[in-house]
Amino acid sequence: MGHAVVIGATGQIGRAAVRALAEDGWTVTAGSRGGGRDDGWPAEVRAVTLDRADDAALAAVVGEGCDVLVDIVAFDAEHARQLVSLADRVGSAVVISSAAIYADETGRSFDTQLEPDGFPQYPVPIPETQSTVAPGEQSYGTKKVALERELLAAGDRLPTTLLRAGAVYGPHCRSPRELYFVKRNLDGRRTRVLAHRGENRFHPASVRNLAELIRLAAARPGSRVLNAGDPEVPTVREIGAAIDAVMGVETETVLLPGAAPSLAVGDTPWTTAHPVVYDMAAAEREIGYRPVVSYADALPETVEWLAGQLRDRDWRAAFPDMASAYDPVVDLFDYAAEDAWLATYTS
Repeated sequence: MGHAVVIGATGQIGRAAVRALAEDGWTVTAGSRGGGRDDGWPAEVRAVTLDRADDAALAAVVGEGCDVLVDIVAFDAEHARQLVSLADRVGSAVVISSAAIYADETGRSFDTQLEPDGFPQYPVPIPETQSTVAPGEQSYGTKKVALERELLAAGDRLPTTLLRAGAVYGPHCRSPRELYFVKRNLDGRRTRVLAHRGENRFHPASVRNLAELIRLAAARPGSRVLNAGDPEVPTVREIGAAIDAVMGVETETVLLPGAAPSLAVGDTPWTTAHPVVYDMAAAEREIGYRPVVSYADALPETVEWLAGQLRDRDWRAAFPDMASAYDPVVDLFDYAAEDAWLATYTS
């Protein structure tokens, strides 16, 4: 298939992408800060140490050239310009963007979600033609838009497929949403509270399906943006039930008709005021995408990995990035607050 260079190879998505490309016949150079390997990679994968902030180091890894450059960790316009500077040595690129960049018709986006009535109300499903936030340096979303704009503008020199990933899950995730239910089950919590009757939907994206999208895009170069997600979008209630089934536990769920009474009671990492569902038709049409795994089928390896990470460790130590993201706002596992609310609710 040719030579593929992967930046961010030992991260959650990178591990799966390297394996998918290598198994498809690509010669793969896997670059990461630590220069490590994944046990699932074929032996012929070449692992190298790479700090993508070092332009000279990246250029050296690309060397005389590669057929496709897969960038898992590109973040902003500066990274886009760095990639374009290598256009004379790179056949095409596949870059991970984010579906968090979308804005609704009133301008609301994930950037405004904590404001009163600030959560966006998107069409269902959201096509790639949906408006986005403005490019800039203000937030994660605005930086990703700036990344996209720079790369699309250089499409004649460096054809780039930008994959707008949904709620990514799988082993090696730094902020695993599934932890919300897995830890509760491990802690013996058998009653849970879900706002909005647990009907919230936030489109998940398995790392295995993302790897398949990367594999397909690498073989079909083009300048395009594509949504990246699973074939189905389960509700929060369905996710909890699926995790229970994997773990072999039975739970009782209190379904509230409206919003959560507090951030510590009834709110989850998937809870949204309105559904977030991405249209996958373009990926199917343009690169022949067919998901390789369903949410339910991908769960066992995710749950097993999470349980292993929690063994003999506090969840904050196991997932410091997730702890720092949530702790200033809410304790995801405030059981005392849950019990106090349940005592009032059931009395």
